[in-house]
Amino acid sequence: MASEHKTNPGKEPFYFKSYDKVIGVAHDVSELASEFKRLLSSNEETLRYHLRENHIVQWLKYIGEDELADKLHGITDPNKALEVINKHMGKVNSNEVEKANTPQARSRRKTGMGGRRR
Repeated sequence: MASEHKTNPGKEPFYFKSYDKVIGVAHDVSELASEFKRLLSSNEETLRYHLRENHIVQWLKYIGEDELADKLHGITDPNKALEVINKHMGKVNSNEVEKANTPQARSRRKTGMGGRRR
């Protein structure tokens, strides 16, 4: 059964596994970055395995993160992968800030979603 999550509803999360034991779970790119940071200090070899086998790239495509998946394709060094993920998140976040600062977005914030002042 699919795990429900606010970012990717109906999509299965990524399970970081060491042998048959789940040692981390990510539902979205932000959680993927957090798990990478945590696992770098405790289980780097698991990260190398999932990168080498393209498990993370395949999951990213599954959740619709094709651009990031393409950037990570062929990267097997967990530190480099985390750097790519963080850069991607910075780009995505800066794009969201730019969108939030458009005249239309500022107008919606002032008037509410319905367009009427209260």
